[in-house]
Amino acid sequence: MQKKLVYQLVAILVLAFGGLFATLAFGEGPSLGLDLQGGISITQQPVGAFNTSSLDLAVERIRERVDSLGVAEPEILRQGDAIVVNLPGVKNQEKAEELVKVTGQVYLRPVLTDAQVNIACVTSDPKKSASTDATTTTVAGASTTTAASDAPTTTAAGGPSRLPSTANTTPTTIDATPTAAAAPTTTVASDAPTTTAPGGATTTTVAGDTTGTLPAVPPEETGFLPARGGSICKVGPAGGTGEVFQDDATARILSGSGWGVTVSLRGGSKGEDVWNVLASECFNATATCPTRQLAIELDGEVISAPTVQQPNFTGSVQITGSFSESEARNLARVLNSGSLPVKLETQAVQTVSPTLGKDSLRAAWIAGLVGVGLVLIFMILYYKLLGALVGIGLLVSGALIWTTISFLSKTQGLALSLAGIAGLIVSVGVTVDSYVVFFERLKDELRAGRSMRNSAQRGFAGAWHTIVVADMVSLIGAGVLWYLTVGSVRGFAFFLGLSTFIDLVVAYFFTRPTILLLARTDWMSRQKVMGIGVSEKPVATGAPAGAPT
Repeated sequence: MQKKLVYQLVAILVLAFGGLFATLAFGEGPSLGLDLQGGISITQQPVGAFNTSSLDLAVERIRERVDSLGVAEPEILRQGDAIVVNLPGVKNQEKAEELVKVTGQVYLRPVLTDAQVNIACVTSDPKKSASTDATTTTVAGASTTTAASDAPTTTAAGGPSRLPSTANTTPTTIDATPTAAAAPTTTVASDAPTTTAPGGATTTTVAGDTTGTLPAVPPEETGFLPARGGSICKVGPAGGTGEVFQDDATARILSGSGWGVTVSLRGGSKGEDVWNVLASECFNATATCPTRQLAIELDGEVISAPTVQQPNFTGSVQITGSFSESEARNLARVLNSGSLPVKLETQAVQTVSPTLGKDSLRAAWIAGLVGVGLVLIFMILYYKLLGALVGIGLLVSGALIWTTISFLSKTQGLALSLAGIAGLIVSVGVTVDSYVVFFERLKDELRAGRSMRNSAQRGFAGAWHTIVVADMVSLIGAGVLWYLTVGSVRGFAFFLGLSTFIDLVVAYFFTRPTILLLARTDWMSRQKVMGIGVSEKPVATGAPAGAPT
């Protein structure tokens, strides 16, 4: 029994202080939020009609942009219909606003050929995908591109072409040929030097440029767009927008095709007619769509590029191929967003200076140290020698909390905000309550005339149930706050819940073995612990607390 207690005590000390020293040695630590290191907070509000899919996709696109630029620990969240983007460490307001500017507009563009690009979005392996992270985009039963019925004259490879406002809508079925993601390149100009990728695929590259930094291509122009999976596509002017689709796109398993997407076309000149113009041109491999591929573009990125196999569609469209479930769901979300794109306007931009952030952090440290110091003074005055044990326990808890937050900051992007520090300070009361419950139960056992060793065992057994119930109440409250709220309140709830959980670990694996081991020593048995003399004649183990002996 004694060896087991020693092992538990050593394990928790090694875990706590070993983890603390490791994080400090490698220069790691908790990442700080906007209010503690400064930065920019931008609030955007949708304008006009929009749907939930459009707003959710806008949040996802902003997150992708921010993550791609390596902004440390950003916070992107929805507050009702508003989108709040907190960018810690960012000082350039103009750059920050440009970073979060998304339209949610889906364009349908023909995929073109080029002298140095064999067939954009396609390589020699026909089993891989044309765009979406190496997924095949196959159309069956309908098409996936739309062109506005009043589209202006567009120019693509092969000369000008004006899309008619109507088209034959005879029901047809399409099976698209699987396409493959091109080898990662940085193509921006047709006269750029060429290189040959494995398998014979020809690519165009420009020194010093990357796919992620390709210049924007206006919808009425021809140019190169990055595609998911690292490929690039040369596309012509947009022949339509995502508004040709209904907002009922659904990812599902299609018979004989695996995961795919089914979406309905709007009727008349704003839906089927526009779509069929593009489908007909691509199916016939005209000059405006020589590759037979239609690119679905969202905010300057090709999400999918299906190959059209038949010229006309009626009712609904099926896009099938080598999709995974997540890829199919992402494409469905894009199509739903395109049916009613969201337009965001910046409502407020708040700049937090690094100096203000440092002042807030310093104030938080001072408040925390003063609060913990006062609690320790009270515990030592009231519980004498055992009060010092509370200080050691708080150090163990602090080391575990620091290590855990540092690990979550490194792996999950967790940021410590001022509200989070407030949650940690409040949790000190939860931790000290556990010691108070244990020590008071220990005093009751000693007053009953039991020995220190017997009192420690019985005292913790009775106190543990109370500690668990009390901490579970705090955990439930923190969980409800975290689930129902956003922003700083959510940060407060998370750190309160984290520290409460660590309190349970410390109470069982540090406080319990420490007191039980000390109770076995002659030194502690001879002391007047907490001002109560220890009985020299122990009470029978089975006697209830307070019973005469």
